[in-house]
Order: sequence, then C-alpha cells, then structure tokens
Amino acid sequence: MTDQTILVVEDDSKIRTLLRNVMEDEGYSVLEADSAVDVLEMIKSTRIDLITLDIHLGSENGLELAKEIRRISDISIIMLTGKGDVIDRVVGLEVGADDYITKPFHVREVIARIRSVLRRAGDKSAAPQDSHAPGTQDAAGGAHFRFDGMTAFPDRLEVLDRKGLDCRLTSGDFKLLSVFLHRPKRVLSRDQLMDLTGGAEWSPLDRTIDNQVARLRKKIERDPSDPKLIKTVRGVGYTFACDVQTVQPSDPPAKSA
Repeated sequence: MTDQTILVVEDDSKIRTLLRNVMEDEGYSVLEADSAVDVLEMIKSTRIDLITLDIHLGSENGLELAKEIRRISDISIIMLTGKGDVIDRVVGLEVGADDYITKPFHVREVIARIRSVLRRAGDKSAAPQDSHAPGTQDAAGGAHFRFDGMTAFPDRLEVLDRKGLDCRLTSGDFKLLSVFLHRPKRVLSRDQLMDLTGGAEWSPLDRTIDNQVARLRKKIERDPSDPKLIKTVRGVGYTFACDVQTVQPSDPPAKSA
C-alpha cells in the first residue's frame, strides 16, 4: 500500500471505474472527477500526487483544464488522448503535462507510466538544495552541466537560469534538454530525438519534436525568437550549438564572471 493519491479525471464512468480498480489493486488511493470544477476544488482541499486527465472531457476542454492546473499547482499530469490526436498530444506537453497515454491503452502501460512519472517527481522533490553555491554543485552528489550561464542537475531534474532561479522544466522538457547536453554540437535528426527521448515512432507529419523544441527554447534561450542554443538544421533536425561543461562532484565551483 502506498501513501500516494491519484485523481482520475474522465467523463466516461466505465473508464473511470477501470482505472480506479487497477490503481487500487496497485495500492494507490484513488479519487474521481468528471468536471473541471470538481478537479480544481479537489486540488485546493486534498493532497494529490498525480492526475490522469482525459483531453476530451465531455463538453469541457481537458487541455484548458491542464493549463489551469499547471497555473496553480505542480501536480504531475498524465494526459489521455485518442489514437490519432497528434496535435492534442503536442499541445498537452506544451501546457505542462508530464506524459501522455494513447487510447485504447493497456492497463499495465497505465501503471508503468504512473510509476515512472511519480518516481521522477519524487526524485526531484526529495533532492536537497545546495545552500552554498546554487548552480555549482549538485547536492545529490552526481555530475551536472553548465551551459550559457545556466546549470542543469540531472539527479533532480532541475535547471537554474542565469539568475539562479528554477526554469520549471517539465520532465519532458528536461529529457529533451538532457539529450542535447550529452551530445553538444552534434546534428540530431527528428527521428533520433524521438528515439532518444523515448517517444513514439516519428513520422514526417508529426510535429511533436518541433513543438517540444519550441517549448524548451522559451525556457532556456535568451531570445526564443532568435535561438542561439538549439539551432534548426533545415531538412534534418536540430543541434545544440552551445559549449557544455560537465562538472563532477569533486570539481571546484566556477569563478564568477
């Protein structure tokens, strides 16, 4: 039995019941909601660790609800989308969802995704902060990266901006950034990026990677309209054009400029 609570947001009572039964069998506490009003009230009054949110929530817009949830809370969100809803999946990631599952789904996949997202969220929240020099030493003890005045901490899925403030990347944002940080100045095709980030099979009409790159640029570029870090390689994909320094725990802090 875990002490984690999952909120299932779905207007189809049969799917809600299925998800509830499966999650409770795995030891999770489960709440249900079928409207935006109920969801927002529960978030304010109840401790919730993760939300599964159907994009097509009856007459309401699940994407707008996800945006509202993200505005007031950092609760992990897994979007449920239709099989062909590529645009919905892209927008879902853009508004801050941590993952998505395509219908029809297998219940074991749902549990696996839930465990993965909760584990990442737990790793991030449990990582201690460095009270001496933000952006220079990973308090969890692992290596981290410095680039263009910013610092990325893989152990806690955190990126500090040029002022030492948290960029508030989603797990999807960080996964994409991590691919670039490990392969600076290499041209990576969209197919490679989709594979390295663990995404679904890519097709020429799939804009998922392009939209994820656009979202990441908004959070780490000095001027997202004129990107200098993540550059587009026309007809191929993208390259991380910035120098990246890998810092080991034993390395001395960087001197202030």
